[in-house]
Amino acid sequence: MYTYTICFLKHANEYLLLNRRKPPLMGRWNGVGGKLAPNESPLDCVLREVFEETGIALSSATYKGVVSWKLDGDVVGGMYAYVAELPETFERPLTPRRVEEGILDWLSLDWMLHPKNEGIAENVPQFLPYMLEHEQPIQHVFTYEGDRVIQYERLPLPEVAEAVKNG
Repeated sequence: MYTYTICFLKHANEYLLLNRRKPPLMGRWNGVGGKLAPNESPLDCVLREVFEETGIALSSATYKGVVSWKLDGDVVGGMYAYVAELPETFERPLTPRRVEEGILDWLSLDWMLHPKNEGIAENVPQFLPYMLEHEQPIQHVFTYEGDRVIQYERLPLPEVAEAVKNG
């Protein structure tokens, strides 16, 4: 079981991202999410964290798999990944907006994936396009050397992780 969740909220061809004010990834844009509480399902966690960080009450989010990271050959962390598309009629909160975790803003996918963008979490441009283009949840495994990604693999999910998508 992994410790964290992340969600990418889409509305009108933009995604709500958080520029973190604390480590890890301080000063980098990323999806919203956080740490699972004891006995909390990943889906319940992501719904709670999205509400706490953005004020947006989601009723659901689509499970897209897991993103995990390795150091020295061992998996040392991971997060359950979700996407949520908000209806066209959704009234977006004004942004940029400072919240406890950092700054929220709606940003385009083109900006997020631009090859010269150094302001986004380094692994997002690698795993997010796959999540948006494919229905089947998978595992995205990143191997790090220090703070730098040196390898990225897409693997089938273990069966135990598949059970997570339904909460």
